[in-house]
Amino acid sequence: MLDAIRWDTDLIRRYDLAGPRYTSYPTAVQFDSQVGTFDLFHALRDSRKALRPLSLYVHVPFCANICYYCACNKVITKDRGRALPYLQRLEQEIQLIACHLDPMQKVEQLHFGGGTPTFLSHDELRQLMARLRKHFNLLNDDSGDYGIEIDPREADWSTMGLLRELGFNRVSIGLQDLDPAVQRAVNRLQSLEETRAVIDAARTLQYRSINIDLIYGLPKQTPENFARTVDEVISLQPDRLSVFNYAHLPERFMPQRRINSNDLPAPAQKLEMLQRTIEQLTVAGYRYIGMDHFALPDDELAIAQEESTLQRNFQGYTTHGHCDLIGLGVSAISQIGDLYCQNSSDLSQYQNALASAQLATNRGLLCNADDRLRRAVIQQLICHFDLEFAEIEQAFNIDFRGYFGELWPQLQDMAKDGLIELDNERITVLPAGRLLVRSVCMVFDAYLEHTNRQRFSRVI
Repeated sequence: MLDAIRWDTDLIRRYDLAGPRYTSYPTAVQFDSQVGTFDLFHALRDSRKALRPLSLYVHVPFCANICYYCACNKVITKDRGRALPYLQRLEQEIQLIACHLDPMQKVEQLHFGGGTPTFLSHDELRQLMARLRKHFNLLNDDSGDYGIEIDPREADWSTMGLLRELGFNRVSIGLQDLDPAVQRAVNRLQSLEETRAVIDAARTLQYRSINIDLIYGLPKQTPENFARTVDEVISLQPDRLSVFNYAHLPERFMPQRRINSNDLPAPAQKLEMLQRTIEQLTVAGYRYIGMDHFALPDDELAIAQEESTLQRNFQGYTTHGHCDLIGLGVSAISQIGDLYCQNSSDLSQYQNALASAQLATNRGLLCNADDRLRRAVIQQLICHFDLEFAEIEQAFNIDFRGYFGELWPQLQDMAKDGLIELDNERITVLPAGRLLVRSVCMVFDAYLEHTNRQRFSRVI
């Protein structure tokens, strides 16, 4: 079992830098327009030849109401009819992609994200799943990890029943905060009763896993009222929790301009919120997985971390990192072998491309040998807090100390500061450094020096 994380305020203040979340390496910031449809077809052919298992991500961008904190790619509309032309193009994309894959390639993981996937009507959800089942090899025995993001204001018992019938067995529920003053400040009024009703339905219908999202650092939050939210959430007993740091970037995300910056908690208050949250969750039996994520000890993520099989990709921490990830929908990202590629983030461009029977791929990146090496290092550190040099040396035929010699002084400084333990054989992220593991990973990021850090959130 991993040691508990240790809170060190001085260390946090010194290493709380802005940097990537490393759902990929290189990160999406490095994508460029030189990657296109031809590269995607080539990668799909390789996937087909190797019969690699698949993970599907389907992006549904629509929301009926705007949440001011949101930085997702979304379309705010009360007009439910706007989903129809989008779904028609999405179905074209499904067909175009699937014809380059083998029907034997099993879909081990499926996730609907957004936006709000439950913006779609029951008939639309049925039809979309029918199309996916027609063109991809979805599992029928409930053994896959098939998840969907739920807005409790958009779902009820009948919705949860339909989703279970369609094959979903995991739900991720957006909650963020339960305090009415905070909810008004971010334009997301959502009662505890609404959330509890969805969770009760999920448990009754035997969903395998329930995740709840929280955000600290929102306007009107205080350490005291956020602690009350955390206590209420613990009483709901989700299997997993994601506790995100709100990054206020109104110059990049227009909805955030509606937030009064004077209402935001001070940095010291944000730190106190996180510290108290960690204490509350630890007492309640939750394990810190890393990067804002907590899970009960019997959850698959916690078990995978114990067994050193945990991985990380664009869907976050996962036990399916061995799968090729196919992203479907506007702005969706795929990771197929060494290729990253992303669809257009503009809804009209996405739909117009597919209306012309063309895929909407418009940027990406093909990993080189150095990218693959550094990706393996970062993946190991961010998932397991431990890196054996011999494993990397054997996998990539390098001498670790020689290859990363110029980084050694930075690592030695981190070791002196108590972030890591460093010797000639391994790096171990210490309990006081686990909250700051992104800062350790940044040392190995070859692109970061030339990247605008303002594009990233801070570590804490």
